[in-house]
Amino acid sequence: MKIGIVCYPTFGGSGVVATELGKALARNGHKVHFITYSKPGRLDFFNENIFYHEVDVYDYPLFDYTPYELALASKMVNVVEYEKLDLLHVHYAIPHASAAYMAKQILKTKNIHIPVITTLHGTDITLVGKNPSYEPVVTFSINQSDIVTSVSENLKQDTYNHFAINREIVVVPNFIDLTRFSKQKKDHFKNAICPNNEKLIVHTSNFRKVKRVEDVIEVFFKIHSKIPSKLLMIGDGPERQMAEQMCRDYQICNDVRFLGKLEAVEEVLSVGDLFILPSESESFGLAALEAMACEVPVISSDAGGIPELNINGETGFLSPVGDVATMAQNALFVLDDANLKRFKQGALSRAKLFDIANILPLYEKVYHQALRLNEK
Repeated sequence: MKIGIVCYPTFGGSGVVATELGKALARNGHKVHFITYSKPGRLDFFNENIFYHEVDVYDYPLFDYTPYELALASKMVNVVEYEKLDLLHVHYAIPHASAAYMAKQILKTKNIHIPVITTLHGTDITLVGKNPSYEPVVTFSINQSDIVTSVSENLKQDTYNHFAINREIVVVPNFIDLTRFSKQKKDHFKNAICPNNEKLIVHTSNFRKVKRVEDVIEVFFKIHSKIPSKLLMIGDGPERQMAEQMCRDYQICNDVRFLGKLEAVEEVLSVGDLFILPSESESFGLAALEAMACEVPVISSDAGGIPELNINGETGFLSPVGDVATMAQNALFVLDDANLKRFKQGALSRAKLFDIANILPLYEKVYHQALRLNEK
């Protein structure tokens, strides 16, 4: 198949999933055309089946806000027409689904009929999409897609609850590439960070309010007061300064390191003993899956789709959002040497179910279904 993938080229979950999916499809022999405003961060290798088309966006004095959606729709029309694509797969509803609808209508005037698959990832539904400024367009665009998928059962139900959706939503969960995300021999790194055999806690996110980074610091402070431990904070964002100030206030700066954005996050996860994900909202919890694939158990909130991934008492523990006392108590239980090995094994076993080798056929099935619908 010739597949057009539209996504945000950032390090956010939807962009990561879309890029990794495209790379896997290319390895499976499909021709994959990425259409976005800059090269996706994880599109970091050469493959004869991968193509990149940059959306041309021009500033004009009349516009206070550059009309990216129009430029994107025009680019989709161009790529579909001249590359003879079989389908478009757009990730994150805003504005990709509406731009795809516009492109589809334009292509119909050229007697080209292209199916559109829309994948919902989370905040495009749970946060941004609910805004009255966007809701009517989001609802319409979802309903006009040929097939709609979501990354968790929870997100599917949220979409039905908050939007007037008149079509089936197929759950295709997020995935992990176990050839990349697996425990690596990085003992020298662990020894450098934890020279006295301290336990190593890890958190990674975009440091937005919804990630509740302050809870990560609170939980670590409680762990730190009981056992020798270190914390690695991976990522960056608006809440970083607040988190750094909390470390100063608690006088734990010597045991907390802010590493910023990292490309090879799996190298850090390989030496971790525990991952903390206290988010207020998560459609799936891809960061937790990456940790689990590296044999790192997870202490998390029970928000959104996380319970579909993190199995309480097996791969880690779930707690209500904001319950840092219970999170810390559960963390200490997992970190106990008598329990840690069992939780590490449980995390890896669970992660294997979400290997890209198991999820890719589900997307290919969706594509074939879309093509059949398009033939009718």
